[in-house]
Amino acid sequence: MSRVKRGTTKNKSRKNVLAQVKGYRFGRSTKKKQAKEAIMHAGAHAFAHRRSKKRTFRQLWNIRINAAIRPLGMTYSRFIDALTKKNVSINRKMLSELAQDHPETFEKVANEVKS
Repeated sequence: MSRVKRGTTKNKSRKNVLAQVKGYRFGRSTKKKQAKEAIMHAGAHAFAHRRSKKRTFRQLWNIRINAAIRPLGMTYSRFIDALTKKNVSINRKMLSELAQDHPETFEKVANEVKS
């Protein structure tokens, strides 16, 4: 069986790993072993934070809705309860955009739900 030299394959692998960690600091950007570990951690954090971003935005929407509904004499939880009872199907993202950008429309929705 003939001999296989791994030089080009190994260099290509190293080059690809180091390309992924461009901009990292210290040995993580120059040493393959540290770079691979950095990639693994970065991937784990990226996965987790894609999930937590959804959580964070929903919290923001809730806060915006609550801030807009309080002056109208309701709380967030009572408002959402009233929406579900009246079968008004506007999601929280749209409600928060209404509250922030179109307060008069949001007030109409709130008054519709109140009565």
